[in-house]
Order: sequence, then C-alpha cells, then structure tokens
Amino acid sequence: MQLDLAAGQTAVEVPTELFEHLTNDGLPVGEIRRLEDPITVLTPEGTFVVQGQEVTDPEALAQMSIPDYETVVEVPKGAITALLEEPRGADSQRRTQPAL
Repeated sequence: MQLDLAAGQTAVEVPTELFEHLTNDGLPVGEIRRLEDPITVLTPEGTFVVQGQEVTDPEALAQMSIPDYETVVEVPKGAITALLEEPRGADSQRRTQPAL
C-alpha cells in the first residue's frame, strides 16, 4: 500500500476491537462507519490503517505499553467522531467490498 504522508506523519495498523474503547471517551458506539482520512482503509484481515502525527514525546510514550517495534499516531478526537457517522455512498461500499 502506498500512502502520501506529510513530514512527521506515519501510518499504523489498528485492530477493529480497539475502536470499541472509544465509548470510554464518550464517543458513540465506537464503530467506524466511514472510511476517509485519518482512517484510510479496512484491510482483508479486518484491521484499519490509521495515519497521523507520530507521537515522539517520551513522557507520553512512557504511559503506554507498546513494543519497541511499534509506534503511535495522534489523531484528533474530532476526526474520529466524524468517522463514526452513518456510511455515505462509496465509503460504505468500500467497507463492504472485499479487497482484491
């Protein structure tokens, strides 16, 4: 997959189950219902590719339990909230069609 990422940005693969935790932040249902930046694609394995500003702050990273070979991206809450809306047109079709 080729992504056009700005300087300081990266992309991570995220299991769909992780989005269920959005309800803990007061977001509805926690199910991604649209695909557009920062969620770029639903993979055949059922994960999402998320792009955003790479988190490099040592203090923030110390609060997370992530392996050294993984990284974290920062995604504004408003961007995620917009993706929780009802599917529209091609977005819902892209999500339901298998990748080739």
